[in-house]
Amino acid sequence: MSLEPLPQGTITSPRGYLAGACYAGIKTAGEKVLDLGVLYSEASCQAAGLFTTNKVKAAPVLVSQHHLDDGRAQAIVVNSGCANAATGERGLKDAATMATLVGRKLGVSPQDVVVASTGVIGVPLPMDKIGAAVEKIALSRDGGHDLARAITTTDTFPKEVAFSRDGMVVAGIAKGAGMIHPNLATLLCFLSTDANLELGFMKRALHRAVDVSFNMITIDGDTSTNDTVVLLANGLASGEKIEEGTSPGGVFEEMLKEVCIHLAKAVARDGEGATKLITVTVEGALTATDARAAARTVVGSPLVKAAVH
Repeated sequence: MSLEPLPQGTITSPRGYLAGACYAGIKTAGEKVLDLGVLYSEASCQAAGLFTTNKVKAAPVLVSQHHLDDGRAQAIVVNSGCANAATGERGLKDAATMATLVGRKLGVSPQDVVVASTGVIGVPLPMDKIGAAVEKIALSRDGGHDLARAITTTDTFPKEVAFSRDGMVVAGIAKGAGMIHPNLATLLCFLSTDANLELGFMKRALHRAVDVSFNMITIDGDTSTNDTVVLLANGLASGEKIEEGTSPGGVFEEMLKEVCIHLAKAVARDGEGATKLITVTVEGALTATDARAAARTVVGSPLVKAAVH
């Protein structure tokens, strides 16, 4: 399938999505940079997520896993500058409070708000600043660009893309430049679509897309406490529900893979201190598992990285 990214495509490119961001004072940099953002769907969404395989999971990961148990969500709130990781019971309470604040602002249940954080580990969130800043966030159709900037930490550029085909749009934003290593070397990735998806198919398609993208990149050999991939599907493109094994299902899954691979390459290209992007193609392997093991061995080798540099 030949796909071209939409001009100025971002996570709010599909129908019915709004986003916004502001400076809350979480980041300690001298200049005021965006560090708190919200994504909102005007319609309730089917929702699926994949999270870090690290044994140490940050509070927002645990809260979001719980909120996605019912396969529904309508908003995402995310901050940068503080990971809210290794923060104990206070961290869990703060993550839940973020969902409550955004739910109240948007008129949705806190259970339908996914929470994500990225930044310094072991430091509590400044909830007084976050509480005041949530009310300042203005949501708009163009706000996806600000949200893509607000989730960055050591990234040198925002990572966003959208593809359109057969009346539906699949889009995403991501951040990541350090602590990137299989599996789920994502840090943060948020995906949106207006496709009308059957939930079981949506979950399987997300897993397969992440397997060939974020699960295959490595920068520094470290995994994160906060890795999160969330896909929202509000169904506003209408039409019959898209299921596994159908022609529309195949089109959607190829688009989703294209979005994830595009963002994964952007993350790897922007690795801390990186000057080259290495891609490995494996031919003749007996199984996909063998091929992936070979590829990971090559791109994870410090000697290969040094030679290419």
